[in-house]
Amino acid sequence: MRSIPSALQEKLDGGATTLCRCWVITRRDDIVLGFTDHDEDVPLDAVMCQAGTGLTASEATQQLGLAVTVTELSGALSSDALDEGDLAAGRFDAAQIAMWLVDWSEPSLRVLLSSGTLGEVRREGDAFTCEMRGLADRLAQESGRLYTAACDADLGDARCTINLSDPAFIGTGAVVSRASNARLTVSGLDVFADGWFTAGRLSWTTGANVGLAIEIKTHTASGGTVTLDLWQTMPEPIADGDTFTITAGCDKRFATCRDRFANTQNYRGFPHIPGNDFVVSYPVAGEPGNDGQSLVSE
Repeated sequence: MRSIPSALQEKLDGGATTLCRCWVITRRDDIVLGFTDHDEDVPLDAVMCQAGTGLTASEATQQLGLAVTVTELSGALSSDALDEGDLAAGRFDAAQIAMWLVDWSEPSLRVLLSSGTLGEVRREGDAFTCEMRGLADRLAQESGRLYTAACDADLGDARCTINLSDPAFIGTGAVVSRASNARLTVSGLDVFADGWFTAGRLSWTTGANVGLAIEIKTHTASGGTVTLDLWQTMPEPIADGDTFTITAGCDKRFATCRDRFANTQNYRGFPHIPGNDFVVSYPVAGEPGNDGQSLVSE
């Protein structure tokens, strides 16, 4: 239940108000940014909520129960804090956000309207739109283990235990040429087998994308040429000579865990789970192997 300051309640009851909305965003890198739909900057404690971004929010509907509520925020990429490169790089993804109703003439009079996380961000020219997902969204996230044939651990995490700093599983390289911003010919990885880095992770150490990371779609080594296809284009242009580190990939299959990593004792899947062929199988009389009956699949 919201607690509204009595002085603010008096202004709400008075009809003529000096109210605005403010948004405080805390990114995963701990950078805190503030924005407002007022025409002047509004201070909220140590955070200055910037005006002039065109930021506005769609109507939000609160529901009983645990239904997930989603509000959309839209604005213009006109603020130094709202940089297109940061949005494209995903620095605002899953950021914490709090929306306040504030008396801009006396910012200490305010009430928290909602809080949650930022979801999908869409960009169109100099404008953007992003989702503000309520706290109930966490209840819709997958938790616990799944009963599947594939491993549900992430390569190198505490459950997997593989040490990705081992020279066998990490490489360094540089861009030689680019067919596009997502297809690269690289050097420095000649000693690794074809496909070794497929589903791996590439982290840029120099260039315009330094500090960013991306998943590898395919790693191809053929005829002395090594090619990397990225799952997504990088937010900034890639230049010849840009350097990176890259870690091995895993397709989460039992055979890969056994043959590539010798780590079957930590395999977190169920490789012998019956598949669809077992589900659609049926008994056939007269076949040997099961007291005159056997199961076959269509």
